[in-house]
Order: sequence, then C-alpha cells, then structure tokens
Amino acid sequence: MKTVFVTVGTTSFDELIGSITSSAAVQALKSRGYDRLVLQVGRGSVLPGPEVCPHITLEAFRFKDSIAEDIKGADLVISHAGAGSCLEALGAGKPLLVVINDKLMNNHQLELARQLHMDSHLLYCTCSTLTDTLRTMDLSALLPFLPGQPKNFANFLDKALGVQ
Repeated sequence: MKTVFVTVGTTSFDELIGSITSSAAVQALKSRGYDRLVLQVGRGSVLPGPEVCPHITLEAFRFKDSIAEDIKGADLVISHAGAGSCLEALGAGKPLLVVINDKLMNNHQLELARQLHMDSHLLYCTCSTLTDTLRTMDLSALLPFLPGQPKNFANFLDKALGVQ
C-alpha cells in the first residue's frame, strides 16, 4: 500500500486534518496512487474514523511514544511546520510536504519551511492550497537532507529566529 502519514506533532491543527480528509484532497492522493492515509491528530478536537474517507484506507490516532515507524512506513509525510517533526521526516529520508498554519501570529514556521524549500528539501503550502499542491507536486525534485549535521540545522534555526 502506498501510504501518506500526516502529523501535527503534540499540538492541535484541526484545519490540516479537515483539509487532508476532504474529498478533493483524498481524490488528489488517490490520483497519485496513494491508498492509505495515517493521521496523527495530537490534541485536536477531531479524530476521524474510516467512514470520513470511504475511498482510501484511513487510520487515525492522537499520540504514540514514537512516530518513527509511521514515518519509516510512509511514502509521503505531510507535517505541520514544527522543527522537530520536519527534522524527523527529513532525517528519515522521506519526501516531506509541510503545511503552514497561517492562523498563528508571529509564525516562525513559514521562515523554516521557506528556507528548506529553497534548498529543495521539502515542499510547503497552507491548508487552503493543500489540494492544489497535492495535485501538482513533483517529489522527484526534492533533494535529500543529509543526516548527521545537527549543528547546521541548529545554526539555521538560530538565524531564522533572529538569535544569531
């Protein structure tokens, strides 16, 4: 099964969960050959059941001790823009689509996603552009994020957040 894993980390991002389970987004995933959708919904108020997406196998959970196996088993990871979630997916060598929560004030997530996108490590969008991004994305254009360089990532975060 070709699997998409969606994570919101330990936060709440109901808009992402609603967007990815919309009929248009599911159709876009199906047209690209994905037939399984695994959602980690965190503290969100929504925990969708399989009936929400009748044309794709859907699994949903709130938290696990580790999502490493879910990431490892995914053909595509869709994540909120938290640095930890991004680093974990990129470190696992998985294609990553980051969905920015544009409802947050003073959102540093956009800077992180934008820089990693400019370096061709990931794609990013917002909930309102998610379906179009799923339809048009070219995952073959992504470059691997080389593991073992945590200092480079820390330096980038410091720069992006204005600490350096």
